[in-house]
Amino acid sequence: MADRPLAVVTGATAGIGAAFARQLAARSYDLMLVARDRERLAATARTLRRDHHVAVTPVAADLSTEPGLTAVIDRLAEAWVDILVNNAGISLNRSFVDFDPAAEERLLRLNVHAVMRLAGAVLPGMVQRRRGGILNVSSVAGFLPVSPGSTYSATKAWVTAFSESVACRVRGEGVRVTALCPGLVRTEFHDRAGIQLSRIPGWAWLDADRVAVDGLRALKRGVVVRVVDWRYRLAVGAIRILPRGMVLRSLSGNRWRRDRSGTTSG
Repeated sequence: MADRPLAVVTGATAGIGAAFARQLAARSYDLMLVARDRERLAATARTLRRDHHVAVTPVAADLSTEPGLTAVIDRLAEAWVDILVNNAGISLNRSFVDFDPAAEERLLRLNVHAVMRLAGAVLPGMVQRRRGGILNVSSVAGFLPVSPGSTYSATKAWVTAFSESVACRVRGEGVRVTALCPGLVRTEFHDRAGIQLSRIPGWAWLDADRVAVDGLRALKRGVVVRVVDWRYRLAVGAIRILPRGMVLRSLSGNRWRRDRSGTTSG
């Protein structure tokens, strides 16, 4: 891997992570790909080697566990990482009222703790070499509780704020940090969480490859927070302008009406 820059992508076998892997390989980056499914990881690595003639190192690990996270951090210590894409994440199709400690802990460990630990593993080396970039995949959900009662939005709010804070610290040292905030993306993410989105209009959905291209462009330009697609940027802009109480009352009222009609579950 010494002849080409190295990019690390977590959650790399499907959806946005797989799109980032394809886009980076097409840009002649060698890759370290992290995911839980060993067979899918191996198949992804073979395809990228064949199509783009880059070196690909698959690392099978569950980042929501300490052994899995430590195994990846140990691998990072052996390499000079030019780009880290913190993409792995999950959501829960349940309200916090139906509290499941194990599920909520796993959500926090993957969406928050792993992002922090992996960024902390590569950032000192990037600052030392005065080059590199960290792209943390957040969400427009981080700007408001789009699913009232869900803790997913809170984890993404943390990712965005964390990215902004670190970006401010390393600005001027040759290192870029970006929080990428897409809206709805056609991936396996919602299916895995058991979230039904059949009523969402087609225009609201984004393509994973387009999201990856947008994210890499934003990172290259030093954009700290990038909301993907002008429609979502308008929505986020409106959320920021409107009084917070009005937005929260609207969400609470919509949730109450949906629960009363029996069209949603807790």
